[in-house]
This record gives sequence, C-alpha cells and structure tokens, in this order.
Amino acid sequence: MQYLNKKIQKRIDDKLKLLNSFRPLPLSAVKKLKEQFEMEMTYNSNAIEGNSLTLKETYLVINEGITIKGKPLKDHLEAKSHKEALDYLYELVDKNKKNTVSERFIRSLNQIVMQDIDKEWAGKYRSSGVIIGGADHKPPEALEIPRLMQNLISWVGDNNKKMHPVEMASILHHKLVFIHPFFDGNGRTSRLTMNIILMQAGFPLVIVLKNDRKKYYRTLSLADKGDYIPFVNFIARAVERTLDIYLKILMPSKKGNERFISLSELAKDTKFTENYLNYLARSGKLEAHKESRNWLTSKEALKRYLDNRERKRK
Repeated sequence: MQYLNKKIQKRIDDKLKLLNSFRPLPLSAVKKLKEQFEMEMTYNSNAIEGNSLTLKETYLVINEGITIKGKPLKDHLEAKSHKEALDYLYELVDKNKKNTVSERFIRSLNQIVMQDIDKEWAGKYRSSGVIIGGADHKPPEALEIPRLMQNLISWVGDNNKKMHPVEMASILHHKLVFIHPFFDGNGRTSRLTMNIILMQAGFPLVIVLKNDRKKYYRTLSLADKGDYIPFVNFIARAVERTLDIYLKILMPSKKGNERFISLSELAKDTKFTENYLNYLARSGKLEAHKESRNWLTSKEALKRYLDNRERKRK
C-alpha cells in the first residue's frame, strides 16, 4: 500500500532531482545550511519535548557556551547532547555507511541524547512499564522490547528498498516511538533515526517544527490506530520544507527562479482569500513551506495548482 500522496511525492522527487543537479554543492553554502538546520533541529526537537530554550538561546548555549539565566540546567544539557547526536549522524552519512539502522545505532543515539540527563539509563532499554502523558497509547511491557526491536530492524531490512524513503523514514519513526524502548528521549531518538534514512537517500536534514507539535502528535496518534497516511504526509511536508529552503538559497540569482512570498501577499493578487490559501497549503494541494509560523509559497506554485485543477475538470 502507498501511504505517500502521489502529488506530494512527485514534487519531492522533482525537487530532490533539482537539488542533486547542483551537486557537489558549494562548500560555503553547505556549511551555512548545515549549521542553520542543526540549530533548528536541536531547538525544535527539544522544544517539542518541553525544553524552554528559545532558538537564539539554543545557539548561545551550543556555540558560545553561555548559561542562560533562569533556564534549567537540564535544558542546557539537552541542547548540547542533541547537537552531539547530530554530529554523530552526519559522521555516519559523510562516511557513506549504509544499513546503519540497527539496534546498536538506535541505542547509540539515545545514549548520546540522554548522556548528561540520565547516565544510568542512557542507551539502555527500559526495565519497567511506562505511561505517556496525554496519549491513548500504552507502550508494550519492558519484557517485549528486545523482541520488538529485533522485529523492527528485520522490518527495515525487508522494506528499505521496497518503499519510498519518505514512507520508510516516517513509518520507522512511528514504529520506534510506538515501542518506546527507552525511559526517556524516545521522541528525539526517533526523529534522529528517521533522518538517517532520509539523509542516506540524498535529502537534507528534516525538522519537525515545534509550531506543528499538535498536528505531529495528532497524526502520530492516528498511526497508533493503523492509519499511517496522515503521518507519512505530515513528514513529507517537512521534507519538502527543507528542500524548498535549500533550493531557495542555492538558486537566489537564477533567472526565472520562483520568489517565495507570504499567503497574505499572494492573496492580494488573486481571487483567493488568505484563509483559503492557508487551507490549500496545509492540505498539501498548494506547494508551500513554513518559515517560523508563516506559510510561504509562490505565484508559480499557485498557477501549477490551478492548471492541475483545470486538467482534472476537463
């Protein structure tokens, strides 16, 4: 069964192909983008779990070694540990190590993420049951974890070449967080593990935004009940956002390059309201990506949507 919307898949594949046409990417641009996305990923992934540092504070803690007054020590340690986990991830990708999704790899990620928070259990499977606050899902009993993790790795091996990388990464993310193998750090570990699949397929680092936290948890909850389509396509939109940002920076001066504008700006020159454009963006019908809380798209993207709608009517 295909979970990924075919239109979104085509857009993603086309944009990845375009990005690949620029490879090898300019070293200065790669360095700038890598630093930007590492900081965004660290901030957003920790913020989803309740970390109180802002994006700017996360930057100061990691790059300047500054202690933020009034913020818990735990939040500082989480920022530094997550950055180390990302460095580990990039190291594996840079060395072109294939088939890195293993129990050892997943446990290593959790060990790095949790090393300064819970030294006793970092990288170790939990030994008792847990309850996830605010969720209907009750994770499996601790005794089941070794078997379930072995099954998960076998599933990856059986399906890695059969599924689109975005589908594989999304479902792997859900399956791992569903098992909830660790006492803490399961969400961060799952989002990092998802990225090794995507990055090995040529995609840049993909970030689940804090601003999308409610939709993230809602689609994860639907996946708990066997409905993977909303979650897979939620992650697909995050993938497309990263590709859009990379292409925007790599193609700033190309003649005819699309200029990304806000929905409110686009609405002024069209018959559509900003609310309707927002609906099209959220549903994936209109090519758009988020920067902070705002959706950005282009006049060309709207024209492609209208042309496609017209073809369907005919």
